[in-house]
Amino acid sequence: MKFLFIVQGEGRGHMTQAIAFSQMLRKQGHELAGVILGKSKRRTIPEFFSREISVPVHLVDSPNFACDKDDKTILISKTIRTNFAKSGTFWRSLHQIDKIVTDETPDIILNFYDLLGGVYNAFFRPRATYWVIGHQYLIYHPEFKFAPAKGLNKFFFKLNTRITALGATEKLALSFYELKSTDKITVMPPLLREEVKNMKPMSGDFFLTYIVNSGYGTEVLSYAKSNPHLKIRAYWDKKDAAETEHPLPNLSFHRVHDKNFLRDMAACKGLVSTAGFESICEAMYLGKPVMVIPLQGQYEQACNAVDTAHSGAGIASDNFDFSKLENLIQAQFNTGNSIQPWIETWPEALLQLIPETKITERDFILTLPLS
Repeated sequence: MKFLFIVQGEGRGHMTQAIAFSQMLRKQGHELAGVILGKSKRRTIPEFFSREISVPVHLVDSPNFACDKDDKTILISKTIRTNFAKSGTFWRSLHQIDKIVTDETPDIILNFYDLLGGVYNAFFRPRATYWVIGHQYLIYHPEFKFAPAKGLNKFFFKLNTRITALGATEKLALSFYELKSTDKITVMPPLLREEVKNMKPMSGDFFLTYIVNSGYGTEVLSYAKSNPHLKIRAYWDKKDAAETEHPLPNLSFHRVHDKNFLRDMAACKGLVSTAGFESICEAMYLGKPVMVIPLQGQYEQACNAVDTAHSGAGIASDNFDFSKLENLIQAQFNTGNSIQPWIETWPEALLQLIPETKITERDFILTLPLS
């Protein structure tokens, strides 16, 4: 089968999921024709994505969150106004997507939670089968636990998720733990790259931190300054940041780098992170306790924080107080490795999703007897 990916470029999670899925596709003899990656002026596309995905990456302008002046809090009303003002730009992006789809003629378009993917499928009606994948689609499961909602945040999260999945024949809902699929979604394990599975965990002397919005760097800096006995390595995708910065003897900031981040994940004593799904899964697989801090104003991450605590992976917090995770570790908190068998079911599950052979009209004609 021939795939084309549409990937949201916000954070690193959707990109690493796309890499993991591409690795499995190739192992099973399928083809990835290319990737359409949503971009914005707020983000720099990590170098590792183009390197690891190993197919043409087509950048298109795509809706993105708008933050406050400190680049911390997600502002929903500003997000709506900003993206609505760029509707002409996004319409041109839809035509870019259609040109790529027409040129590549994929059998399956797989959308990693980009809003334009659902809009494209609804309005342009491509001949390809349309699938979506992400932790977000678990909201359609009766056992999913929503976070307490403020204002219209829950409504807009559900609306955004619905739009990304317009016309989808498969909704692949990634989950920390095993749940039965329903008539609305197919529940799947987290998507982890082979590099994660090959890592050998060690017990290091530092905390690892991943920050989606750079404004949270000031909180990490403040805590590190007040607690010089704790070592912290922080990763972010701040656009104008140097590759490595050492503002304090016990604190370093690093630009997002796939291999370095995983190396530090395997060696750290715990992960303190904004509540993105993928980093939590990587920590769980390597047996590292986590503390998650949901991005202010992003209801999706508030739900991830609830799910993190429910899964037994760690705790949620409203600030980067590393002592909370330090106390959890000293209490001999054990995450266990129960997520590993769940993740290892992916290859078999993929075989069930994709037909092993595809007979095209041309193949059928070629097999007809000549007499």
